[in-house]
Formats: sequence, structure tokens, C-alpha cells
Amino acid sequence: MPKQGAQNICRYPLSMKIELAEQVVAFVKGLAPEPRRLLTLAIIDLAKEKGDIKSLQADLEGFWRLRVKSYRVIFRYVNGHVIRCEFVENRSVVYELFAIELMKLREP
Repeated sequence: MPKQGAQNICRYPLSMKIELAEQVVAFVKGLAPEPRRLLTLAIIDLAKEKGDIKSLQADLEGFWRLRVKSYRVIFRYVNGHVIRCEFVENRSVVYELFAIELMKLREP
């Protein structure tokens, strides 16, 4: 998970505030133009709680996912008015990789 220092924040009137983890920013920047555009627009719409959104289960309970083509954005709600995008990756590996990242963070 990213450091708390430099946060990437998007604000839109009458919508939730979006915070992007460093991994999300780096992943999106590394994409080709069209997938980058699609993910960026989907994250903007997420501020209005639009998109293919589902809650996650089991070890990832408390997190949600946004489906954008073959990509999944994992996010959570913070304080009821902030959406924090924690992780993004291809659907085939996103849940496994994010679960590993969570385990690393939870280790003492």
C-alpha cells in the first residue's frame, strides 16, 4: 500500500472524493492510450458511484471492485465520503495480487 504522504486526489461537485494509491496511478500511466482513457473515465464516474461495482467477499470483505473491460479497480469507502482506489490490475490476477499485498501490510 502506498505511503500516506503524497496522495492523488480528485474532487467533483456533489460526488464522492477519490483518492488514488500510487500503484493505481503508476499502473494507469503505464497503459496504452485507449485503456488509459477508459480507466480514467471509469474512475471519474466512480466518484458519482457509477459503473459495474460489486462488493468483495471472504478475505477481501470491506473492499469493492469496479469492472472496466479486462481490468479491475479495487477500492474501499473511507469515512462515508471518500473512495480510495487501492489497486488495479488485469482481472486474471488482480484478486490474488491484492490479497498478497494485504497480507504483507497485516504482518506484524
